[in-house]
Amino acid sequence: MINILYEDNHLLVVEKKVGVLSQSDGTNTPDMLTILKKYIKEKYNKPGNVYLGLVHRLDKNVGGVMVFAKTSKAAKRLSEGIRNREFKKTYLAICKGIIKSDGEYLDYLKREEYRSRVSNSKDGKLASLTYKVLDIKDNNTLVKINLETGRHHQIRVQFSYHNHPLLGDEKYGSKGKYPIALFAYKLEFYHPTTKEKLCFTLVPTEGYFKNFTSVV
Repeated sequence: MINILYEDNHLLVVEKKVGVLSQSDGTNTPDMLTILKKYIKEKYNKPGNVYLGLVHRLDKNVGGVMVFAKTSKAAKRLSEGIRNREFKKTYLAICKGIIKSDGEYLDYLKREEYRSRVSNSKDGKLASLTYKVLDIKDNNTLVKINLETGRHHQIRVQFSYHNHPLLGDEKYGSKGKYPIALFAYKLEFYHPTTKEKLCFTLVPTEGYFKNFTSVV
């Protein structure tokens, strides 16, 4: 069942579940674009192909809030909002080790296409985020993260580089009991036609977050 947070003629805001792709990768893995196009086609009895614009992505094992555009004009305006930094994304993450106080990470990240990884490199692009410590349990720290830039794998790479890899992050940390402890907690942006500021939040309740979400 799809968790619809908001819907009108221009937008569709939903929860992406862990294990679901943002868009198809050519395999049989479920993906949000296909699922939501089918939902729209059936709900509104639409003939032919359904338009749905993907304006941002979440990794397969990251759940949380996503917005999709139901028209090309909405997709264009949302994309402009992202470029103009009017599109604010807030994440929750659980990191290894104790982070004692709130802070900021400024690094330079570079994609290594041949390894499908991102590294900290002097000739990379500036990556900036701020974080707030919410709770510490069992030598792990729950943080709330505001992205100032939107680099590929940014949160995962930066926290790993600063010796606090995310729990369950096989690529930049180590394999764990559950999927990676990263969740798209809040999404804030301006409606593409009304210009109203919209804000949507979800609190994770599964995996590593089970013992932490009471403090969010």
